[in-house]
Order: sequence, then structure tokens, then C-alpha cells
Amino acid sequence: MTSATDPLPHTTTVSTASSGPSAPDAAVPPEPAPRWSLPALLAILLLAGVLYTWNLSGSSLNSFYSAAIYSGTQNWKAWFFGSLDAGNFLTVDKPPFANMVMSLSCRIFGFGTWQMMLPEVAAGLGAIWILHSSVKRTFGHAAAAVAALVLALTPITVAINRDNNPDTILVLLMVGGAALALRATHTGRLLPLLGSAVCFGLAFNTKMLAGYIALPAVFAVYLLAARPKLVQRIVNLLIAGVVLAVSSFWWAVAVSLVPASERPYIGGSTDGTAWNLIMGYNGLGRIFGGEGNGGGGGGGGFSGSAGLGRMFNTILGGQISWLIPFAVVALICGLILCGRAPRTDLTRAALILWGGWTVLHYVTFATAEGTMHPYYTTALAPGIAALCGGGGVLLLRAFRTDKRWMWALPAGLAVTAIWAVVLLRRASGWNTWLWPTVGVLTAAAIAGLFVFRSGSRVRLFAASVAAAVVAALAGPAAYAWSVPSGSGGGMSGVNPTAGPSTGGGFGGPGGRGRGGFPGGGEMPGGGSGRNAEAGGGFPGGAPSGGEMPGGGQQADGGFPGGGTGNGELPGGQGASGGTAPGGTGTGAANGESGRTGARMGAGMGGGGMGGANNDLIAYLKKHQDGATWLLAVSNSQSAAQIELSAKVPVISMWGFTGTDKGMTVTKLEDLVKKGKLHYIQLGGGMMGGGPGGDNNSVSSEVTAWVKKHGTLVKESAYSKTTGSTSAGKTSSQTTQSTVYRLDPSDVN
Repeated sequence: MTSATDPLPHTTTVSTASSGPSAPDAAVPPEPAPRWSLPALLAILLLAGVLYTWNLSGSSLNSFYSAAIYSGTQNWKAWFFGSLDAGNFLTVDKPPFANMVMSLSCRIFGFGTWQMMLPEVAAGLGAIWILHSSVKRTFGHAAAAVAALVLALTPITVAINRDNNPDTILVLLMVGGAALALRATHTGRLLPLLGSAVCFGLAFNTKMLAGYIALPAVFAVYLLAARPKLVQRIVNLLIAGVVLAVSSFWWAVAVSLVPASERPYIGGSTDGTAWNLIMGYNGLGRIFGGEGNGGGGGGGGFSGSAGLGRMFNTILGGQISWLIPFAVVALICGLILCGRAPRTDLTRAALILWGGWTVLHYVTFATAEGTMHPYYTTALAPGIAALCGGGGVLLLRAFRTDKRWMWALPAGLAVTAIWAVVLLRRASGWNTWLWPTVGVLTAAAIAGLFVFRSGSRVRLFAASVAAAVVAALAGPAAYAWSVPSGSGGGMSGVNPTAGPSTGGGFGGPGGRGRGGFPGGGEMPGGGSGRNAEAGGGFPGGAPSGGEMPGGGQQADGGFPGGGTGNGELPGGQGASGGTAPGGTGTGAANGESGRTGARMGAGMGGGGMGGANNDLIAYLKKHQDGATWLLAVSNSQSAAQIELSAKVPVISMWGFTGTDKGMTVTKLEDLVKKGKLHYIQLGGGMMGGGPGGDNNSVSSEVTAWVKKHGTLVKESAYSKTTGSTSAGKTSSQTTQSTVYRLDPSDVN
């Protein structure tokens, strides 16, 4: 892949025929690179670097992935499998490639926020660089600069690039694969096509089928526009398909070759295999719901109801939709302008590739009925950026050279400004000066384009174009900057978002407020809390009445683990005196799951690097007695936060959603007999309703077995505050520990 610092643009195919008026060349003709090109790219990269790293050490990362990354630094087997714990009991619910990269960074530089995020930041900058190079090759330097700037300032991209979720590396690999495929289409060489296949294969090993969404567009463009003859193109695609299969499935095959008794349970699967994870939880379950993704019909509640308008709703609109209207206008008009260009026309090929990328991701994310986090939409950003840059230049050229196309560029700018005003006005009380400024600046820019369209006033025309770009990017730039300058989003770490509250719900940009759940207060999964509108709730769908997972109940909804905060986010103290998971104080939930969750950090968020009870950890470590695992808990959130605090392996019995069947009575009995595990915490379950979820009968068997054979550890054995009051609660309201001790003598 060539660098953006090449002294000359690459030679490209030129259209010789067109049915459209003043159809553009297939690409800009060769000419010396303008002096501003490289400085502009470096300035964009510097801006992006600041956005991605500003106050990064104060951000809350995703403790789920942090624990797996830490485990990978402690044990090479955990590094390979992507295990949540260094004892290799259960993996995270994604393939391990992104965690492998971050773990290697932490092995070299030590475990910490900056060391973990170094590859993520580099990946974010790398995606900008590669997109700039690819767009420059086809559309020229100005288009490349605009595309790079759009990608750098996409709000949800800034938010996720400040987090340790795998999506940043996923986007880098997919952009690299698309750029290489476009290079192979232009040159006719096989090697770039094979490189593209490897990139998409690694993307698959980063987030499974999410890495394949753009593949149909890649295959279609090569088959349609590549230089070789049809038979050779088909043969090349078949060879690339073999490379894609090898680079995609090597990890799943390797996992399958290891006996189940010698490998960790694959988190997110229903049978402990990587193949089930591919086809279920991370495959069709994301599209149709089920397989741990909820019952369908709502996208898990994080992004609002499924439907083609989802990208424009109050949750996702400010994250990704700012420039979608302009991208659509640019794509349609650009394809028409290409007219009857030769089959190998690179301009049309690029439009089809990036347009197909955008359409495929849009439709997939909009209609997905399984879990759909806002940050998934960062994968839309490269396609939108390329269309805005490349398509925008085509529209500008047509505006200046053909009166019949004078309307296209102004229309695209006008609809973009109107939509920006709508989005900005949704954020009531936030930068109220911005939306009038965008409107006025856009109107002035459009007027300038018409006034200075012809004649020798090139600088004034260029100033009008620059004003149009500034007006189009002012809104997303303001949203993007609110990430490093503020707290991050609705749920930084687990569900990072950018910008102000716009009325979204749990996990959305409105999560910092009290707006309840997306879609009018309904709890994800179909349940509705007693006070969902006033106090929010938690994912997974609670029974009516605000019941908490495991049987605890709160009048104000709250979070798993027993916090009574009035809709507060994890890690913060609620107005009612209780705390969300990872916070401080006591929970007032009735029922087993609420008894120690707040003190154990049994929820999402909570700082991402801690949130567990230090007194209990100290007690457990003192009495670990040579066991491999310090403790076994219900879900991966609890396990991750305790593990990060204790720096020793902790078992997640039932995974992230609480529905994994990782722990069974047979497994538990064997671990206890061998002295590898002594302590089990019952309760603290979330995401699925109860420890292990109501649908997990195995968890009920394990719970009954532990109660029968184990010895309850009284809270007074480790707590220094037992019997005292906290946050206005009396000692009678303080919940009891549900940690049990089991020794080999208890089961022999």
C-alpha cells in the first residue's frame, strides 16, 4: 500500500466515453502533489491523535476486555484462547486477535491504560492514513484530505478509539482490505487481492462475521472492474477465497483440535465451541436476535428499535448520521456522472466499493434485532468519509463545468446543514449557538459557490468551498470533542458514545440523564421496570416490577448488584443513597443477587480497572490456600473487576450474558476436589436474569449444590463496616454476604 507522501499521484485509467454531462475522468490526471497535501494529512493525524488520547488515563475502559488482556500478559495459553482469566476457565465472547495485539503491547511496556491503548490509537490513526492513500489514488489530494478529516471527526469513531473494545482494530483491518482490493482491481495483480483476503480474515478473527459485512462489495468490484479477463478474475477470486478461509478459520480450527477438557469454555457459545460462537452469538444471533442477543425485535435496547431509520434516531443520530445525506447524494450523482465509462474505470469502481461498504453496513446495523451497541456504527464511518471526499470532488467538478449539474452540490450541502440543525437542536441547552452558525455559514458558502463559480476569483471560490466543509463538519466535530473533554458517553468503557444527552436511554448518548430506555422506557429484552422512565434499569430485560437479576427488587429500577441509585450510571452513587456496581455504599435490593453486587463491582463500567471490595479480596487471598482461582462468580463483569483488583484469576461461571454453561456441578466438584477453587459467590448475576440467567438450568443446579456442600462466609469475617450505617441505611438494611467456602473434605 503506497504512502500519502508519494511525490506524484498515481496514474489512473481515464474515461473515454460518457453519457452524462461533462462526466469526470476516472481519476484526476497525474500532476505534482500540492505542497499542502502532506502537511494537511499530518495535521489531521495530529488532531485525531489529540482526540484519541486527551486525558486518556482518566477514561473508563471496558473491564471485560481489560481482564482478558491482563490474563494474556500472564499466561500464553490465555493469550491464544482469549481467556478472561489466566487460569483459562472461560474466554471472552469474541475471537482473540485484538486482545492479542493489546496483550503484546502490555507484555512489552507493562500493563496499564496507556500500554493497552497504544495499539488502539495506532490503529485509529492507521485507518485514517490508509483511507487517505486509497482515496488520493482515485480522486486526488483534496478528496483524500476531506475523507481523512471526516473519518477523524466522526463522533462515534472518536469515542470507540478511546476504548479497548476490538472495533478500532476491526476498522483498520477492513479499511486495509478494501484499499488493497481496490489496488488489485486497478493493477490486475493477484498479490494485493490476497493481501485483502488476509486483512478480512484477520478482521473475522477480531469480531467474526462483523468483519465480513463489506466483503460482497469487495468481491463485486473486483469481478466487475478488475483488468484481467473474466475467467482469470474468477480464478483469482477463488484463490483469494482460499486465503480468506485460512486466515479466517485458523483459530477456530486450532481451538477445535484441543480437547474440551484442556481448553477454556468459549464464552458466548452454547456448547463451548468456537463454531457455535461464529454461527450463533456472533453470527445470526446478532441479526435475528436470540443466541444470547435477546429475543429480537429491538436490537438489545442499546440503539433503539430495529428499522431502516435507526441510524437517524435520538440515540445514533448524533453518533454517525451527520454526513449520511451528503454521502447518498454524492454516491448517486457520482455513479450517474460516470455514465458509460469503461468497465475498468477506477472512479466508478471506487464509488461502488465505498458505496457498497456504506449500504451493507447501514442495512445490517439498522435491521439487526440482536445486540446492537452504538459503537458498532464506527464501521460505517470509512465508507461515509470516502464518499464525502471522493464524491464531493466529483460534485464540485460537475458544479463548475456543467450548468445541468449546478444543483447537485448545493443540494447536498443544504440537506446536510438541515439535518445538522435537527441533530443539534435535539441536544437541548448544549452549545445553542452552534446550529444557527451552521445554518448561516452553509447559506453563505452556497451563495459564494454560485457567485464565484466562474471567472478568475479562484481564491474566493476556494474560501466558499472551505466554508462549506467547515459548516458540514462543525456538528460532528463538536460531538467528537465532547468525548475527551467530558466523561465519554452514556456508559464509557462498556458502551462508549460521544456528545451530549439527546434523550437516549441505557447505554445511549442520553444515558447520563434519566431518560429511561431507548424506545420510550422499555427495558431491553422486553421487560419493563416499575420505574423504568424515572430510574432506568439494566439490559437483559427484567420482569415487571423492576425485579433485579437473581430476585432482588428495587422501586427505582437501578442496576444489578443492589444499587438503589435513581437511574445513576454504574460506578456512581445514586440520589437515593444506594450505589451502582463499582460504586461505594450499600445496596438495598432484596434477594440474593443484590447482596454483595455493589461491594463486589458486579456490574458494567465502574471505572473499568477496579470496583471490587478490597476487604473481601484481602480475605480471599489470605485464605486462598494454593488454589488456582481466587473466587468463582456468576458473570464476567464481576470476575473481570475482581481480577483486575486482585491480579489473580477469577472464574466467570456463566459468562457475559449469564447464559453460558461454563460451570457445571461436575466441573465444580472436580475443581474443589483438586484444591483449585475454594470460594464461590452466589448472586450478582446480570444481563440474563439471575445467576446464570433464568434460562440456564445448570446455574440452579450449581447454586443448590454449593448451598448444600459449602460453608457460608459471614460478612463479619472480612468486612470492617459490618453493623454500621452507610449512606443513611441502618444495619438492618445492610445485605448479607453470599460467599461460600468449599474444601475437598466437603465433597469426598
